[in-house]
Amino acid sequence: MAETGDAVINAKEVTPLIIVGIANTGEHRLREYTNVPDWKMGGGEADKYGRLITEDLMPFIAANYRTLHGPAQIGMGGSSLGGLATLYLGLKYPHIFGRLAVLSPSVWWNHKSIIGYVNEVRLDHRPRIWLDVGDSEGRRALADADLLERRLKANGWRPDIDLHYERIAGGTHDEAAWAERVGPMLRFLFPNL
Repeated sequence: MAETGDAVINAKEVTPLIIVGIANTGEHRLREYTNVPDWKMGGGEADKYGRLITEDLMPFIAANYRTLHGPAQIGMGGSSLGGLATLYLGLKYPHIFGRLAVLSPSVWWNHKSIIGYVNEVRLDHRPRIWLDVGDSEGRRALADADLLERRLKANGWRPDIDLHYERIAGGTHDEAAWAERVGPMLRFLFPNL
């Protein structure tokens, strides 16, 4: 992320930005990245995670770094369960996050409950969304991402205006595959106009 971010910023393809990585590969990841609990796997603490980001982390960053404010300037991104959390929190806080990178999202969580949330949420302003999935992630992942794209469009997102959806040829469900998508994702979400 850092190397690609620097490269596209230095090439003047992307607006200069600060990228903050929040490490979370531990035992609480499933809890913190899911918006509703699953009866078997638990989870459902994304609201608490969202408060940590919006009430603690973001004020710390704003107090210690020169930042721009407003949803057009602030984004969030993640992959897999992180993509699920990104979409949920981005739709919950559209007045804060105006740019969402949703890579290989775990749409399957709790019987695809995120689809219901997309259908129910009413927004004055829609965040700009990069949505993708690798075509080697499996039939279910592809079908789920296709469904999410259809529901976003049915709820007002416009292809190539505020929604970019892509099936990545040869893309797999891992860090190396997601790293290859960073440049195009940043160019779409934060173009240097």
